[in-house]
Amino acid sequence: MGERERGSHRAPRRRGRTTWAGALTRTAAAILVGVVLVTVLHAVISRDVDARPADPDPQTPAAPPGRPFTSLVDRIGVSRDTAQADVDLDGAGHSLSAQALATAGWTPGREITLLGTTLELPDYAPGRPDHLVADGQEVRLDGRYGSLTFLLTATGAGGAPVTGTGRVVYTDGTGTALPLTAPDWVAGPAGGASLVLPYANSREEGGPSGTLGSVRLYARSVPVDPTREISHVVLPRVEAGNLHVFSVGGRAADEGWTGTWTRATSGYLEVGPWQDQTLRLPVRTTTGGHRVRIRLDNTFAAGPVTIGSASLALRDGGGAGTLGSAVPLTFDGRPDVSIPAGGQVFSDPVDMLLPPQTDVLVGLYLPDPVVAAPVHYAAGDTGYLSEPGGGDQTLDTTGFPFTGRLYQWPFLTGVEVLDGPGAIVTLGDSITDGARSTRDGHTRWPDVLSARLHARTDLPHLGVLNAGIAGNHVVRDAYPGEGVSINASGVSLLHRAPRDVFGQSGVTTVVIFAGINDLRWGTPPEQVIAGLEELAVQSRDRGLRVFVATLGPCAGEARCTPRVDAARRTVNDHLLSRGSEASSPFDGVWDFDAVLRDPEDPARLLPAYDSGDHIHPGDAGLRALAESVDLDLLTGRPRVSGDTPDDGG
Repeated sequence: MGERERGSHRAPRRRGRTTWAGALTRTAAAILVGVVLVTVLHAVISRDVDARPADPDPQTPAAPPGRPFTSLVDRIGVSRDTAQADVDLDGAGHSLSAQALATAGWTPGREITLLGTTLELPDYAPGRPDHLVADGQEVRLDGRYGSLTFLLTATGAGGAPVTGTGRVVYTDGTGTALPLTAPDWVAGPAGGASLVLPYANSREEGGPSGTLGSVRLYARSVPVDPTREISHVVLPRVEAGNLHVFSVGGRAADEGWTGTWTRATSGYLEVGPWQDQTLRLPVRTTTGGHRVRIRLDNTFAAGPVTIGSASLALRDGGGAGTLGSAVPLTFDGRPDVSIPAGGQVFSDPVDMLLPPQTDVLVGLYLPDPVVAAPVHYAAGDTGYLSEPGGGDQTLDTTGFPFTGRLYQWPFLTGVEVLDGPGAIVTLGDSITDGARSTRDGHTRWPDVLSARLHARTDLPHLGVLNAGIAGNHVVRDAYPGEGVSINASGVSLLHRAPRDVFGQSGVTTVVIFAGINDLRWGTPPEQVIAGLEELAVQSRDRGLRVFVATLGPCAGEARCTPRVDAARRTVNDHLLSRGSEASSPFDGVWDFDAVLRDPEDPARLLPAYDSGDHIHPGDAGLRALAESVDLDLLTGRPRVSGDTPDDGG
């Protein structure tokens, strides 16, 4: 038989008891088999229903690129004054002094704010590494930032700056260039430094060097894409010299703060002395908000300063009294704060309705002796000072304790509001600063510009931040950048722009109106032009719109010779020609010269605009400057058909 036949064969049926027993046995067996099959199938089906994909074998996650900065630090550049070992930052037996750093308030491991960025100082101690020399290291920096700030200095290039280009790498794998330049720690300009120490240590001399002189540390801010998260940065490999990096930090993107008032530090001057006294400093807002903070700077200082308490209040009329209560301010929750040399602090935000064009008073209590201070010298608004030993008067509402008058702004450099619409920085010299305008009249051209913006209901009420300094230059430092001085004309625009423009909060636009002082003191017009364009390029790199103004006439003023006027016309002709070029670094050129000059004698101010010294416009001339500005172009508002320039303003 074949397989099919065998498989289909059945045995013959049997009859009787044996047949029934067999049938019962077979039936029971079948039932038992069925139960078993159902049970097995149920178990299998149940397992299938409850089953999940098998977990893969656990794997060690890939380490993120780069390493934390502190783990890369491997060089010693700070020594105690009596040390014999590890005194060799520069390869010639010199180092930074631990004692000088501590005297400046730069103590080991402390956090310090520079250019709006919080940096952690190295935890320096004898024999402990405190920095690295840039050589392609990958530094992990997680997060989104508007800019990165590096605390650094340079050696080994014969006194020249040291430059290199690294890379910023984002988490999406893309990257951008990271250009870093640091001046030499001895020969570099003090005007661009964050901290100047009075001496360095010498291994050969067994203590402070008697020949090297003062030394510098610099903060350098580099713009990055705030919309992308950073993975890490690759530090430059430097061919000539050494780039010493002591700290790295990032300024957070989208902080939401906007400047409503600012004044730029113009020098470090003898004051007072002030002790156990309260300053009450006037401010006029240019944009409004509901949450407010102040910024204090100890720029150019040699040592820390203690602010015992601070306050903010609406001003009642034109004196030192307040409208309602003064609001106490805190700093990281404390009423007092110590600001290290060269550093800055921001107060904790307070809830306070602060409309535009509002007069405000900032109170600062100084418990300890202050004999020199960073100031904005040519204050056009009158401040107030309590009597020595008068104690903390920051919460006074009457104004009676403030018997003294103050004609500078010490320490206070900014007032900011949260969620403002953005800000414009007006960067310039004494004409922007308001020299020879009416005291307490708010008639500077940036004041009038702000009032015009406020009057336009169809435009954002941008902050207008006056960063003018009387006597200021584009390319030359008037104040040397270190030490107590009688010169309060500031460091150059190129040196102070990182602090006074790029370090401001919420800035979208910068207006540059300067250069006449450079020409009056002999700087060639070509250098002034190069400086103005360098400022514009730096601003554009940070996403800012840039406007530049031509220089007004000044014939009749002692230093405004025919040679100076010829140089002024050279600068103006170049700026006007650049206004129409596609490759221009300027978004617009404002012809302030045409506004101010006398048509009958173009080398002179129009008599109606002359304050009397033949170089500074009076109130009428300053108003004419502000009124010549096209607000639609300034704010980037597209014109609608039928609009006229500045319609409604």
